[in-house]
Amino acid sequence: MGDSVLNIVLGVVSSVFSAGLAWALQAVLRRRKLDRRRRFFGLYPGTESRLVVPRKAGSSVSQRVIAQRDVYALMELAALVRDCGAEAEIVSHDEVQQGLGDKAEFCIGGPVANERTAAHLRWKLPGIAVTAEWEAGINELTVGDRSYVREIGKADHAVLGRIAAGEGERPTFLICGQTATANLAAVRYLTRHHRDLIRRYSPEDSFCLLLRVIQPDAYGADVVELLGDVTEQASTPRPAPNPSASPAA
Repeated sequence: MGDSVLNIVLGVVSSVFSAGLAWALQAVLRRRKLDRRRRFFGLYPGTESRLVVPRKAGSSVSQRVIAQRDVYALMELAALVRDCGAEAEIVSHDEVQQGLGDKAEFCIGGPVANERTAAHLRWKLPGIAVTAEWEAGINELTVGDRSYVREIGKADHAVLGRIAAGEGERPTFLICGQTATANLAAVRYLTRHHRDLIRRYSPEDSFCLLLRVIQPDAYGADVVELLGDVTEQASTPRPAPNPSASPAA
C-alpha cells in the first residue's frame, strides 16, 4: 500500500472516529440535560402527571367551560410532559382530592376559578391573595404587602410557583394569573426558561416568581417580564385584619 493510499485510509478512519466521538459526547450532553429537566419537573419515563384545569372566568360554578388560552396552556404543558417521557392526566380543579407529591402537578388559574389553586395558596403560599370581581372590573393580585392591579390591555400579572413536596416526591407547579392570557404567559415562561430555573434552583427547592405580561392586547402571551423572586413574601402569612380596630372619626 502506497503512502498516499495509507494517508487517505488514516484520514477516513480519523474522520469517522472524530465524528463518532462528537456524536457520543453530544448524546451524553443531551441525556444529562434531559435528566436534569426530568428531575426539576418530577417527570420521569412511564410516570403520570396531573394537569389541573380551571373553569373560565365569569362562568358559573356548575359549568365545565375552559378559556381558550387555558387550553393552549394545557397543550404546551402536555408537550413538555411528553418530551420527558411521562404521561399527562387532565382533571378539573374540583375533582382532585389527592395530596401533594404523589404526581408531578401543574395547576392552572387563580383561586377564584380553581379550587385546587385556592388550597395550595392557603397552605403553601399564604402571602398571596387575589381579589377578582369580573362584573365590577376588579382584578388585583397581592404578594406580601404589595398589590398589582390589572391594567386592561396594558399589563397582566401572574405568579409562577414551584412547591417541593419533599425528598423523592413530585413537585407541584402553580400557574396563577390574573387572566387566561397571563396563565398562558406564565406557562410559556416556564417552558422557555426552564434551563435558567434549573441552574438557579435545585430539584428540592420551592420558589415563587412574579411575572408581568406586557401589553397583552397587542402581544398576547409572548412578552413577559420577570419582576422578581417573591418566595419569601409569598411564603409568609399576611397579617389578619384586626376586627376590633375602628375607623377613624
